Amino acid sequence: MTSTVDHGTGRSEGGTQTLHFELRLPHPVDRVWAAVATPGGLRGWLAAADVLEARLGGAVTLRRPATGAEGRHMPVEGRITAWDVEHVAEYTVDVHGRMRFHLEPAGSTGTTVRFTNEFHGDDERRPERLACWHDHFEYLVDALDGRPVDWSGWTPQRRQELHEAYAARERDVSRP
Repeated sequence: MTSTVDHGTGRSEGGTQTLHFELRLPHPVDRVWAAVATPGGLRGWLAAADVLEARLGGAVTLRRPATGAEGRHMPVEGRITAWDVEHVAEYTVDVHGRMRFHLEPAGSTGTTVRFTNEFHGDDERRPERLACWHDHFEYLVDALDGRPVDWSGWTPQRRQELHEAYAARERDVSRP
């Protein structure tokens, strides 16, 4: 099994955007769980978890570290809205909405991650958010392979490339 980040999909329903990604990772569930559900793991690919009360209803505060391209980011606060150890971690936070990681064993040593992000916004935000998550999932693959992101060297170049690709896909889908 090899790590791949396929393009995510999205749909809109009444002002709610729902994004989906499916990742096939050649790492066992416990390693992937540590990456998506612990402060140390999250920092390597997504954000610093300044607060993470690992239980249903627990508080969570995420903050993307400062990067070479940007200043310090404001933290987003929320709650853990689903928690089933090594199966489901779901965070609902300001601005970013509901972020659900559903982990399933794949073979004897792999993991399938089914990710859903639900947020309020118009259709124009969908390609941007798909690109953002795609970019972060590439970092997740690297982090699981022992190469956590160096936030001090981050630039928006890859995210912009992804945004353009997702925007083009949206245009192609909407053509008659």
